[in-house]
Amino acid sequence: MSKQIKIKKGLDLKLVGTAEKSSKSLNLKNYALKPTDFHGLFPKLMVRVGDKVKAGSPIFFDKYRDNIIFTSPVSGTITDVIRGAKRKMLEIRIESDGTDSYETFKQADPKSLKKEEIIEELLKSGVWPLIRQRPYTVIANPVDQPKAIFISGFDTAPLAADIDFILEGKEKEFQTGLDALSMISDSNIHLNLGPDSKAPALLNAKGVEINNFSGPHPAGNVGIQIHHISPINKGDIVWTVNAADVLTIGRLFLEGKYNAEKMIALCGSEVKEPQYITVKSGVEIGSIVKDQLKQDHVRIISGNVFTGTRIDRSGYLSYYSKEITVIPEGDVYEFFGWLVPSPKKHSFYRTAFSWLMPNKSYKPNTNMNGGERAFVFTGALEQVFPMDILPIQLMKAIMAEDIDLMEQLGIYELDEEDFALCEYISTSKIDMQELIRKGLDMMRIEMS
Repeated sequence: MSKQIKIKKGLDLKLVGTAEKSSKSLNLKNYALKPTDFHGLFPKLMVRVGDKVKAGSPIFFDKYRDNIIFTSPVSGTITDVIRGAKRKMLEIRIESDGTDSYETFKQADPKSLKKEEIIEELLKSGVWPLIRQRPYTVIANPVDQPKAIFISGFDTAPLAADIDFILEGKEKEFQTGLDALSMISDSNIHLNLGPDSKAPALLNAKGVEINNFSGPHPAGNVGIQIHHISPINKGDIVWTVNAADVLTIGRLFLEGKYNAEKMIALCGSEVKEPQYITVKSGVEIGSIVKDQLKQDHVRIISGNVFTGTRIDRSGYLSYYSKEITVIPEGDVYEFFGWLVPSPKKHSFYRTAFSWLMPNKSYKPNTNMNGGERAFVFTGALEQVFPMDILPIQLMKAIMAEDIDLMEQLGIYELDEEDFALCEYISTSKIDMQELIRKGLDMMRIEMS
């Protein structure tokens, strides 16, 4: 039965630079697969520099789950393998040949295939990593049976890509992707919509349970939705898929190939023309932002301002990102800083005038306005955290590496993005998302 859920706790941060609903396609030259985009992965390389590949050709696999394969988003040549400390694999770079040659996979209606056949196609095509599991937010294990599959049909993060626009005219691909997901699991698929969701692909989706959410950010976070519909307890497994990634799953069976196209939002106050761009997964950032920046002294983020990853111009789009956000760099410090109220600043606390202008859009930089300091129990975090979890107590349990207490305080339900808003308003300046990842990794190792 569908549910109507209103999220009361949270905060909407409005920023300058929302992408206009116009799009263009770019066929660019340089791409990369980044093993660092996948938590808990131990990559084993399957190619060498100089090898020729097609879109869908295997590039590397998970050493401890050798059926989890990662494939090339384009056809071309392997140009470099970048390694870090202790030879950790960071990037496998690919230069496109512009021919769009594809490996071929089974082209069929998922409803006509067996569960095992669908899983096999998802695995060998490299599409399976789009399916992730909670707890731990790692790539799902195909042998597991989840208690539910969750898809968030809207995103409430600042400058987030409009999923309605991304899905416009793609009803067939989306429904085929949903059909494939329904065939690989006997569990309910929860498709969660926002108050403004209008895309026919979402409203007319079949074989799913549609739930409606309203309220401020983080109402669009899939973790918040799971918490209010089917909370995760010890031993539970829930799979999650980004709504835009359902299209890739659908195209695999409609076209019989790994089509890595994705529509992303190029947004932020320092972008000349914020817009949507259709590119292939893993594209080089510099090729996209070239001639699009108002100035050079900026922070380029793969993802949104709350949860994205800092990327330089020679970096590559992260695997799960739906946005490239560009904001001013924050290394110019103000005399007396936050002691001087300004209508240009946003503050959750009433240290600026933003509380008098709830609909104003802001142009923030990356300045943290102070260094790390102690946690103080003010009750502020609880005002923006719509889960029945004690945020500061959980943070301290992770710091103390108290596995039992972390479990009791509900860490199984969490992902880094669920604490991003707490991190934004926290006066402690502590990297809460990094702490959550540390805690999740500890729990995963402890339970393995």
